[in-house]
Amino acid sequence: MSYKMDKGQKAVLGDQRLGSELMESRDGVQEPCIWSSPEGGKDEAELGKRIFCNRSLNMRNIIAVGFDMDYTLAQYKPETFEKLAYEGTIEKLVSNLGYPEELLGWTFNWKYMVRGLVVDKKRGNILKMDRHKYVKVAYHGFRELTKEEKVGTYGNTLIRDAFDEPDYALIDTLFSLAEAYLFSQLVDFMDKNPGRVPARVDYARMYKDVRSAVDMCHRDGTLKQMVAKDPKKYINEDKSIVPLLKMLRDSRRATFLVTNSLWDYTNIVMNFLCESRTLDGCNFDWLQYFDVVITGSAKPGFFHEESNANLFEVEPESGKLINTDNGTPMAQVGNTSPSITLKKQNERCRVFQGGTVRHLHKLLSIGSSSQVLYVGDHIYGDILRSKKVLGWRTMLVVPELEAEVKLLWELRDSRKALQLMRSDRDHIEDQIHRLRWSLDFEDLKADQKQEKSALVEDLEFQRDQVRIKHQQAQRECHQKFHKVWGQLMKTGYQNSRFAHQVERFACLYTSQVSNLSLYSPNKYYRPGEDFMPHEFNILPM
Repeated sequence: MSYKMDKGQKAVLGDQRLGSELMESRDGVQEPCIWSSPEGGKDEAELGKRIFCNRSLNMRNIIAVGFDMDYTLAQYKPETFEKLAYEGTIEKLVSNLGYPEELLGWTFNWKYMVRGLVVDKKRGNILKMDRHKYVKVAYHGFRELTKEEKVGTYGNTLIRDAFDEPDYALIDTLFSLAEAYLFSQLVDFMDKNPGRVPARVDYARMYKDVRSAVDMCHRDGTLKQMVAKDPKKYINEDKSIVPLLKMLRDSRRATFLVTNSLWDYTNIVMNFLCESRTLDGCNFDWLQYFDVVITGSAKPGFFHEESNANLFEVEPESGKLINTDNGTPMAQVGNTSPSITLKKQNERCRVFQGGTVRHLHKLLSIGSSSQVLYVGDHIYGDILRSKKVLGWRTMLVVPELEAEVKLLWELRDSRKALQLMRSDRDHIEDQIHRLRWSLDFEDLKADQKQEKSALVEDLEFQRDQVRIKHQQAQRECHQKFHKVWGQLMKTGYQNSRFAHQVERFACLYTSQVSNLSLYSPNKYYRPGEDFMPHEFNILPM
């Protein structure tokens, strides 16, 4: 099913004709027609828990469903985990990279940054762009750039900037939010305190130092050691994950886990998520829910079949790595048999480290890449590579979507009013244009010219009033989503760059991986047209 809009419908999205097309009768009650809704209807899934579809996907054709772990199965709490990452990064900047000790007293606002932003390393700016890479919102540190500054910096070149590495960095994961916030703090600090940062440090070097400090936190295990001590403090509990995995396995699909985390940390997190931890510590009961687990995968390199990365088998009890020949245990020197035999309880799931997608396909006997659905949170590390390089079907997890979709629904009347104001403004502009055309090119009498000139002045006044009212209402609506950056999936009336990437690379997207359990495992997902699917579903009626 698709909806093609005529010119009138496109001018006012809340037009009654469009509304009537989007409505369906259920027991005599009019309701919005929802794409990809559960078989039981609207009430069986909250608006914020829906799965939205960019490209048709028939789950009957999927024989294997795979998951990333961090920020996909395991949703970290930003108020504790991101704060931990922020404080660890500052400690490394001070103790290892020579930054002043007063940074240790800084605090972290975990709500300030959002995904989809771009860091301009050379200029110390944070940018939000639309799908065409036009900069719509920009901050230098925490100071908003004026329209003139934005145009002068990013809109005056004959050749459009690609806004890619090495001069720019994408804030495309939730884990990047803390480092982006710290970078903005450092930009402000350097501007106000010249000479207080290490010698010969400019904005670009400062960003590089922040990234180096983050990497140090990962290398020395600072963050993961703290999470391992108290997973509940840093990870959200989700009791739907085990039923979801059971549902997929009961539907005779293979399930696999591919994570960049190493085995020791993976085991702790999955024990917590699957509630298999005992008083004696972690066990391996959660492995029953998977056919293959690959840790230390080094994504996105993992997705390149030509990679020569070796695949090692992990002995769960000791963490010992065993050489394999494409997944088959190899006999050790002086011994004609493989060095390890896995316990019977783990026969259905073997644990590996490293390797490539070629090894995974062989282990799961996958004949065609299109038979795999992979669920991840990283638009580049998980979704783009697996979709573009392999042709896997993809589902992107966007936790922020749940609140955004609910707010879109709550603001439906306000958004309809905005669209009507925009339509009124355009209509007045057209009237002014026609009158000016008449004044410039038609042979008019003096009284006709005077009458039309007066009408132009009156319409210009009306236009200015409508423009001011519209801009103010738009800003207020924008700030209800986020006081600084606005709606995640929009930049003004255009889709944001992040939304554009979601459209291009994710077959499906949703707020939580466990939302899959609200739908039949054999569902046929179909897309809408003309709008982001989640927005199309909740247009004002």
